[in-house]
Amino acid sequence: MGINNGFVYDKSDETFQYLLSTLKDSIKSWDYFVNWKKVENNIGEFEIELNLLNYLIGKENLEEEFRYLLKNHPEVLNVIPALIACRDNKFKIIYLKDDNKFEYELFDFKKKKHLNDEDINNAVIFAKKSGIFNLFRNNKIKNLVDYVFGVEVGLDSNGRKNRTGKAMEDLVELFIKNICEKYNYKYISQATPTRIKSDWNYDVTIDKSERRFDFAVNTGEKLYLIETNFYSGGGSKLKATAGEYKTLYDVITRDGHDFIWITDGVGWRSANRPLQEAFNHNKYVLNLKMVELGVLEQIFSNQITI
Repeated sequence: MGINNGFVYDKSDETFQYLLSTLKDSIKSWDYFVNWKKVENNIGEFEIELNLLNYLIGKENLEEEFRYLLKNHPEVLNVIPALIACRDNKFKIIYLKDDNKFEYELFDFKKKKHLNDEDINNAVIFAKKSGIFNLFRNNKIKNLVDYVFGVEVGLDSNGRKNRTGKAMEDLVELFIKNICEKYNYKYISQATPTRIKSDWNYDVTIDKSERRFDFAVNTGEKLYLIETNFYSGGGSKLKATAGEYKTLYDVITRDGHDFIWITDGVGWRSANRPLQEAFNHNKYVLNLKMVELGVLEQIFSNQITI
């Protein structure tokens, strides 16, 4: 068994209760809120087109001026979806015809060097019915670059869930990197079986074709495959995740490798039964506090025997 600061990692109920009691309620870092570089890059891609559209702000004959702009600067067509916070450039809009049958209207905003009358008419219809024309009326906005910058910040907030998952990986990688440097181990992040075979000549059986491990660590004596995640809230997904990693453990250990699952978040407190089942079934189920206490280092250096 490995001991650090008085903590012993084993398969006892006491260890599992320690895991539950030390779950974190947040792993937010400063880059959780907005990926400013991504927002700035997105704006930079169509800043010129947005400035061209600024021409329409406050215009009396808005539709006529819009047609004029599209005809002379067809490149502005591509940025219209950004005005309503959409990444797509094709839309199928359903409507009910007079005969009470449904029909679709197709609107395409991909870049074109030239726009025909139909392209321009469709853009006008879309701008009217989606409410985009309202942006330009009565000087409701002063500058479309500033407006879309705000839209991009809002769209980027949708990525916070993914950033939480990435934050867990980043935190664990800090420890893995330090351990590997200390002991001259090798590691790969986002490791595929193909990459592991190519770099280290280990065969890894996988439970699903798209499997990509958060980390693979090669100590020279053994291969460790690591998955990480964080759950601030409960739900059925946690039970499914615990079941998935029990199965994955069986698949990996049959190849003679070891699997380490590092998970955290107070969401597990409402799903502690499936977590405990995985803890009892798998050799290594850790949280960040256990990693902090040195358990991961002890596993890699064979200081823990289970």
